[in-house]
Amino acid sequence: MLNVKEKTKIIESYKLHERDTGSTEVQIAIMTEEIDRLAEHLKKHAKDNHSRRGLLKMVAKRKKFLDLLKNENEKRYNTLIKKLGLKK
Repeated sequence: MLNVKEKTKIIESYKLHERDTGSTEVQIAIMTEEIDRLAEHLKKHAKDNHSRRGLLKMVAKRKKFLDLLKNENEKRYNTLIKKLGLKK
């Protein structure tokens, strides 16, 4: 789990306007950071199947958000993918 300071830092770098905390870009960025942390955890603890299931659910949820953003605005999608370093 991310703490408040880390989430705030992510929100600051991906927000669309002054009071933005829940746009698709922000949610995808937060999920990506949590996925990265969970993947590191699973490298150390390979048999932790409960965490693996949570990771797979998060990846699926992020994929849905990415598909939504791609259909909504492909320019913002491409910018976000490049900024996060994800594959298309």
